[in-house]
Amino acid sequence: MAKSEFHTGDDKPRIEINKTSNTPFWQSPQFTLIVYLIFILLSFQFWGKYKEAKRIEMPYSEFLQHVEKKEVAEAVVTDKAIMGELKENDPQTGKPRQFITVPLMWNQELAEELAKNGVKYKVRYDNNWLSNFFFNWILPFGIIFLVWEWIAKKMGLMNKGFLNIGNHVHVHADEGSQVTFDDVAGYDEVKQELRETVEFLKDPSRIANLGARAPKGVLLVGPPGTGKTLFARAVAGEAKVPFFNISGSEFIEMFVAVGAARVREMFEEARKQAPCIIFIDEIDAIGRSRSAGPVMGGHDEREQTLNQLLTEMDGFDPSTRVVVMAATNRPEILDQALLRSGRFDRRIVVDKPDLYAREGILKLYGGKMKLASDVDLHVVAQRTPGFVGADLENICNEAAIHALREDRGLIDMSDFEAAIDRVIAGPEAKHKALSPEEKHRVAVHESGHTLVALAVPTGEPVHRVTIIPRAIGALGFTLQLPVEEHLLSTTEEMKDQIAILLGGCMAEDLVLGSISSGASNDLEKATEIAHTMVARLGMSDKLGPVVWGKEQQLQYLNSAQSVEERNYSEATAQAIDNEVKALVEEGRARAGEILQRCRAVLDALAAELESKETLDGDEVMRIAGACAHAQKAKAKES
Repeated sequence: MAKSEFHTGDDKPRIEINKTSNTPFWQSPQFTLIVYLIFILLSFQFWGKYKEAKRIEMPYSEFLQHVEKKEVAEAVVTDKAIMGELKENDPQTGKPRQFITVPLMWNQELAEELAKNGVKYKVRYDNNWLSNFFFNWILPFGIIFLVWEWIAKKMGLMNKGFLNIGNHVHVHADEGSQVTFDDVAGYDEVKQELRETVEFLKDPSRIANLGARAPKGVLLVGPPGTGKTLFARAVAGEAKVPFFNISGSEFIEMFVAVGAARVREMFEEARKQAPCIIFIDEIDAIGRSRSAGPVMGGHDEREQTLNQLLTEMDGFDPSTRVVVMAATNRPEILDQALLRSGRFDRRIVVDKPDLYAREGILKLYGGKMKLASDVDLHVVAQRTPGFVGADLENICNEAAIHALREDRGLIDMSDFEAAIDRVIAGPEAKHKALSPEEKHRVAVHESGHTLVALAVPTGEPVHRVTIIPRAIGALGFTLQLPVEEHLLSTTEEMKDQIAILLGGCMAEDLVLGSISSGASNDLEKATEIAHTMVARLGMSDKLGPVVWGKEQQLQYLNSAQSVEERNYSEATAQAIDNEVKALVEEGRARAGEILQRCRAVLDALAAELESKETLDGDEVMRIAGACAHAQKAKAKES
């Protein structure tokens, strides 16, 4: 499917991490206990402070004068202060006056002076160990703990335990419905590969009698949304065995060796539940190549987790009937030790579905919906090339929402058309009103795409062209649908695609005398196709069948970047630039020639599009069909 845009610029038992209760921490018994302890200790502390506050603070010199006058009844000498009472009574209370003073330092002369003047004294070392222990140890660490819990809650880490340590893996009972291969549409080759795994889990003696061993690991490789997790569940459902499901990112935490411990615990649980399936989703989170560029430190958490996974896959006995399945959409960055024989023996590609598979997926989801009689899911499958299962499920759901928005009890074909447009180009941006001049320019631009697409020899039929703005920034788009799906692209097809992409800006230049920023996306795509032809596919006579440049993955810290390794000279780089420019200029000239010859048709198509805002394939052919066929025939003759 080609599209040109005008831009402004579970059911199975699984592995889980233990989770705490949803009760807030301040409502838990632990928090209440902490509060009571703090209250009791503070009460003792404040009571002592209160008793000290009842004493009159006396200068040390005055205290010595009272001693000389023999007015001190008794005193308690500590390392920090001298407390006691005088012989005279307090006028307010009628009791002996209490005093406290701070000495310069303790000395023997003071003791002799107290004894000489008849003062009863005793020396006490002030060491309130309980108070000191609380305020110096318990209270600071308690505050740190409470602050950490508050931060963890804000960051969504409350369910992972304190500092993410001590999380365990456990299996919970299966209470849902079984997923089988009947719940997966299409992909007959993938099903056949996985059925052998099911047979091993059901009857391992068959392969053992032949003197062979069953595969330990199965790696599912494919783009996002193709149903890799669903296939793993279906294998467990067909074999009727426990299904342990965990994401690769759940092994990685901030402390070293936590991930390795979780791997060990996961395999221990799996052995107890054998026969069973361990499924690790997004295994590239822990299985990234250890030699993929520089990393900070040689023994980080990810590497230790990967080493433990490799050890466990080597160590468990195949007779235990534990199969490890994993999924990734980036197999090129996985460590080679993970892919060698004896670990992930089988690699099964779950690619984007073909027409037959897409129709089956649509029937699977559509069978649960109320469809009108005019809905043809085969046509919907034809109009969604390149879509994966998740996209098709989204289209069915969006079609139902559109029918509900229109207040209809059944989902008709127009709802599916609206859903496809929404998934491809985003929702309509009705608030984004175009001025008459901009609307005319967008209509001319999209008419140029449409006319060139109909005129080039390998152009696909135009299904719809619209100038209704979309929320993702597209002010219009031209939708082409292939008659049949292709797995390869020829030089002629790619050159025609460049001409189609440049048809919009050439139409603006021909009709309006200038081009706009709306062609930026078209120019970018055309340049990318031309560069791929020259540097990757060897479609340049001057440079020959050589691949120039090499993409590689560089890992820095926790991220990976795709960069191009330049393995050619400056002269070759200049030649590549010249060839890319020549291909783009060739497409530009072809598009301009087609539009010049069909200028009257271009004006009529733009006027009709500006009036109706959306034209389907039949309306486009009614206006531009004759001229487009003539141009296509002329191009084939030449």
